[in-house]
This record gives sequence, C-alpha cells and structure tokens, in this order.
Amino acid sequence: MRVNEIGQQLRAYRLESGMRAEEIAARLGVSRAALYRYEKGEVIKLDTVQRLAELLKISPLSLLGIGVEYYSRTIGFFERMRQIEEGADQILQVGDPLCYLVTSENYDSVLTDCMFQLADEGGDEATTLRSMAEQVLGILSLRKRVYQARRPGIIAILPEHAIQRLLQNGIAAGLVLDDNLRDRCRRVAAAEIEAIAVLLETEPMGLQFSLMAGPETTTNCVLLRQRDRATLAINPFRSDACSNLSAGVALVTGAPEAVSTHQRAAEGMWRDSIKGAAAAKRVRALLAAHRIQ
Repeated sequence: MRVNEIGQQLRAYRLESGMRAEEIAARLGVSRAALYRYEKGEVIKLDTVQRLAELLKISPLSLLGIGVEYYSRTIGFFERMRQIEEGADQILQVGDPLCYLVTSENYDSVLTDCMFQLADEGGDEATTLRSMAEQVLGILSLRKRVYQARRPGIIAILPEHAIQRLLQNGIAAGLVLDDNLRDRCRRVAAAEIEAIAVLLETEPMGLQFSLMAGPETTTNCVLLRQRDRATLAINPFRSDACSNLSAGVALVTGAPEAVSTHQRAAEGMWRDSIKGAAAAKRVRALLAAHRIQ
C-alpha cells in the first residue's frame, strides 16, 4: 500500500462515480483543494478513507489498493490505466485489434468527431455528454503523450477476427453515425491496420506485434509490468468505446495468481501466433478482401 497510489485510485473512482469534486468535498466536509491534495498523494487518515469509500460506493480495501478494483465506466478505467502506464516498463496486450498507444492522430480525430456527434444528439443532456466525452478524450490523449515520452516496451497479440470486424465496421462500431462519418471511420480503421502490417514487417525496437489466427478468443486483457510489481487489467472497453453507451465491468488487480495465470495464457498465445513478414502478409490479405467487398 502506497500513499500516492491511494490518491491515484481516489481520482479514478471519483471519475467513475460521476460526482463532481465539489460535491464529494462538501459531503466529506473538506475543501475541494484538500480533496485534490489527497488525489496528489497527501497522507490521508483511515477514517477519511472509510468515509470516501462509502461516498464512492466501493470497498475501503479497493481504495487502499488491496484486492480487486472494479470499473463499470470507461472514464474511471481509462484514468486508472493512465496512472499505471506512467510507471510501466512493459505492456502486454491481448485481444484488441489495435494498440491505442501507437495509433495515429487521425484515429484520435475521428474518435473525437464520433463522440461529439453522439453527444450533440443527446437533447437536454447534450452539454453533459459533451463534457464527459471531453474528459475521456483528454485522458486518452494524456495516455498517448506519456507513452511517447517514456516508450515502455509493448507486446500486442492481435486476433484476426477482431481485425476483420474492425475493417468491416470501422472505429466506434455500434454508434449510429451519419454516412460520411461512418465511411471515415472505416477508412481510418483500414489505415491503422495497414500501419500494423508495417510494424509487423519492420519489427521496430520496443514494439512486438503478432497475429492470432484460428478460433475466436474471449481473452481481452493487459499486463503491465514495473520493476517491482505487475498489474493485470481485464478490459471490456476498447479505446473507441463511447463514454456513455459502453456496458461492462473492467477489473484491475495485482494478485500474483491472477497475473501469473494470464501471463502463462498470453505466452501460449504469443508462441502460437503468426509473426513478422508472414503476419504482415496475412493482415494485408485481410485489407485486400475488405477493399474488394
């Protein structure tokens, strides 16, 4: 248990709750500035932890970083990932068709337009939805900036079936978008997959990608390793998940058994996956088939 990490988890759970900092501070009987100091790592009393946990409707042990953390909203989970990524030396990703941290500016641009279009169609809630979208996009942007500054090693095992779905539906699949924006989502998705083919061919330092063919996998997780610890995140939320529509529960844990079990599974997937030029050729075949359709 580390004091600064209590503050980090407090911020993630505050965003998860949807309550404003002012509201939590008032109900806790402290100033907003004091709450922000807690989030930055100031020592916090155990009775205050207990009261915060009650307000946020979580276990005090979760706030103390003991046991499993659960997140049912993208904003809380993305913020927690940002915090862990800040100290990670290696990131192992299984299950997504893309690795957000190495996507292009075009990906962020089209995702922004998707989220804002959806928010603007929210009627009386449009202002709230747009603010929520801006928060999520801001967290995603900061995650990418942190990665670019630190450059932890990334290993990504990309399922073939997930890539096929991305090419077919485009970014932000499931959202009702106008025809022009949906077409743009598909074009940007194809460009991102082409960039992955290049990474598979060139195998740049610090980036190891592979293609998992065969039966569809249900595993979607991220293992983040620091010098003295490892963290597992089981993740139902893709980076293009819309903040107010995505349903699911993500979990974060440092439990050794959970980490080691997923590590062994990921090692098996990596061993059996297609790599290098062979993987790039197969990805380009998927792109070609998509263009023919």
